[in-house]
Amino acid sequence: MNKVVENHREEIITKYMHHILEVGTQPLNIFKFTKENEMQESDFYAHFSSFDELEKEIFSEFFKQTIGLLEKNEEYLSFDAQNKLLSFYFTFFEILTKNRSYVLQAIKNDKFKGLGVTKNLRSHFKTFIESIDIETIDIPEKRINSFKEKGIVEAYWGQFAFIIRYWEKDNSPNFEKTDVLIEKLVTTAFDLQDIKPLESVIDLGKFLLKDLKK
Repeated sequence: MNKVVENHREEIITKYMHHILEVGTQPLNIFKFTKENEMQESDFYAHFSSFDELEKEIFSEFFKQTIGLLEKNEEYLSFDAQNKLLSFYFTFFEILTKNRSYVLQAIKNDKFKGLGVTKNLRSHFKTFIESIDIETIDIPEKRINSFKEKGIVEAYWGQFAFIIRYWEKDNSPNFEKTDVLIEKLVTTAFDLQDIKPLESVIDLGKFLLKDLKK
């Protein structure tokens, strides 16, 4: 994708996000949106098939920005899987926080419920989890190992979605509780895979119980 085309794509995303922040709902239709922003309708369709697909791509952009920032850090490339995942989460939620007003509105408007706007993000994230080579207990049976690997990818997506929902409702200063949750969830997940779960599971449980009582 050449630079002019990419800039045009970014312009559409930016103007759409501004519209959602100012109006609170999707534009009436693509014709009206492009006319108000001095574009041709065909300009929009060159990049997106609908507003729903555009919204999914916005969350994909958050992911791509995260990976771009991580890969610029030479230290990140030498991290083990646990620290790569922690780095991803902390960087992603920094980007999400910078766009919090839009993200909250997009989730609120999500007609699919259950974070449907993150459908494309889900695909990217699962590929990322597969790429960081999380070590698990080896079982001498290929079919079991294949099933186990798919299960781990789905489990981490569930973890990610849970953190997004938690961040959505987090009212702590600078979203400090979300940072704490991330550390505890990741530590617990990796401890469980090492079969040494008790201490971290109890620690995570105490944190969640304490927070839910408030």
